[in-house]
Amino acid sequence: MQLEGSCHCRAVSFRLTSRHPYPFNLCYCSICRKTQGGGGFAINLSGDADSLQVDGQDHVSVYRAKIDPADSEPSPAERRFCGICGSGLWVWDPRWPELVHPFASAIDTELPVAPEHTHLMLGSKARWVPVDPGADDKLFDGYPEESIADWHRRLGLES
Repeated sequence: MQLEGSCHCRAVSFRLTSRHPYPFNLCYCSICRKTQGGGGFAINLSGDADSLQVDGQDHVSVYRAKIDPADSEPSPAERRFCGICGSGLWVWDPRWPELVHPFASAIDTELPVAPEHTHLMLGSKARWVPVDPGADDKLFDGYPEESIADWHRRLGLES
């Protein structure tokens, strides 16, 4: 599926190909909560890094979060955001260079509705954030072993 996205001020727009476009994984970690600011969680999709095309690249900034604030070195994962309006755009990690993970919140293309959700990193969820899992939803204190691609394959949703 071809995905198109942008930041709020439209200084940055991008497009990429995704075989895994269902917004199903809700991440409640402090990094997603604090950098995305939406509902206490963020939703990442998965796309082909080689297909990523960006307009307004000069407005894209990079943030490398510390997984543990006590760490001296940040994670190698690069969270890209608009340097003008601050909108989160995508995450790219050199450990998996073939993938790019756009935030569903930045996608302008109509996304398919997920038949179930994975709630992850609940162990670091803020107490004020409610979790309302559906009957088939999966809940994890940390990261699940099932990848974005595996979830799409299991449900027969890979495009």
